[in-house]
Amino acid sequence: MKTGKKTGSTRIRALFGDGFMPWVTRIQDIFKETFGLGPAAAFASIILIIIVAIFAAVWFYHSTPPKNIIITSGPEGSLFNKTAEKYAKILARNKIKLKIIPSQGSLENLKRLNDPSFKVDIGFVQAGLVRDQNIDKLVSLGSICYEPLIIFYRDTLPMEMLSQMKGKRLAIGPSGSGSNVLSLVLLSVNGINPGGTTTLLELNSEEAAKSLIEGKIDAVFLMGDGASSKIMLTLIKTPGIKLFNFAQADGYIRRFTYLNKFEIPRGLADFGKNIPPQDINLIGPTVELVARADLHPVLSDLLLGAATEIHGRANIFQRQGEFPAPFEHEFRISDNAKRYYKAGKSFLYRYLPFLLASLVNRILAVFVPIFIILIPGLRIIAAIYQWRMKMRIYRCYSMLLTLERDILSNKAPEKQEELFRRLSHIEQIVNKLKMPASFAEQFYILRGHIGFVRKQLINSTQL
Repeated sequence: MKTGKKTGSTRIRALFGDGFMPWVTRIQDIFKETFGLGPAAAFASIILIIIVAIFAAVWFYHSTPPKNIIITSGPEGSLFNKTAEKYAKILARNKIKLKIIPSQGSLENLKRLNDPSFKVDIGFVQAGLVRDQNIDKLVSLGSICYEPLIIFYRDTLPMEMLSQMKGKRLAIGPSGSGSNVLSLVLLSVNGINPGGTTTLLELNSEEAAKSLIEGKIDAVFLMGDGASSKIMLTLIKTPGIKLFNFAQADGYIRRFTYLNKFEIPRGLADFGKNIPPQDINLIGPTVELVARADLHPVLSDLLLGAATEIHGRANIFQRQGEFPAPFEHEFRISDNAKRYYKAGKSFLYRYLPFLLASLVNRILAVFVPIFIILIPGLRIIAAIYQWRMKMRIYRCYSMLLTLERDILSNKAPEKQEELFRRLSHIEQIVNKLKMPASFAEQFYILRGHIGFVRKQLINSTQL
């Protein structure tokens, strides 16, 4: 019996060189002895294991969460920028570095996120800015807070409606800011558009506040993506400056479904001076934490955990635990965020330190698929090989049975020589079969049966 010990060796040698051969040969022998495989089947098994191992290594590498992420926030000193700094401190606990890139505000954040050439992972974007942009590759991790539009104006101009600001000097925020976009929308429905009698100035929050205090402009539109709380408090306490009350707030939130209504109670800023002197209605959208669709799931969980810690507390505009929330406006909520809102952090990240949980999670993610792919694959290879070996033996038995029938039916002397030739041919085929040790019993039984048929043939010639 020939075992074909070196079958497949030349292929491996050609691919990897002679130095690769000793341990490959040992592994090949182990497979042959353990699973009863022939050289070719053992070679195929080794190749399958190598492919799965490479696949696992690549998967393990790419499943590693990045240690650095980039956020596009808002102008230096703005609420958005300060919020990003809070995220950075929380993520640093888990060895994740958050790089903060200042911007003009929500619109610029959206443009950066939507630009594949711009290196950024997440950003703050207020609802209502998308319009005709394609955002298929962006997802929302949820809304993190309300962002009211706060309008300050000089009290020499009593106002209850935005239409009364026609012909005035208005600072609506820099181009690219959320305040700029929302202001233009609200002014437009009140008949105030760029190029008309109203002067629309794209000033940053500091310049706008200074100009309003000095009487150079009549009103300023501010939002959290471009203004700091310090500027807003300064304006609300400045004599001669009033906070605009949206008397038509209910109408605006019906017309623009992404807007919400808020109320600043009388005296909230300063009870002693009764500032503001009456309840003030405000309107504004929510702010969403928007990410690119390929954001790593682990980072999604970490960011939502940070958002819960930062935005989950009650303030004058929201209740305890109201944010973050899966409010869906223009952006679809990511699948990972949906899972987080339903079940919270995964089991490992809930009870283990972040780095350890990440390692264990990746190991499980790699080895479970390996067992799912590798074990059935090896079984299939073994089953195919055994089927091939059995078919070889069965074919020899088929020829042997046919010969035996011919021996019994053809006893003429002139036929004996042909029958002996056929038997010798069958024996040569059997002797050339390459059988593993696991098929030794069937192989030797077959050879014994060939001897039995030979005795029958010899006996038939002697009759």
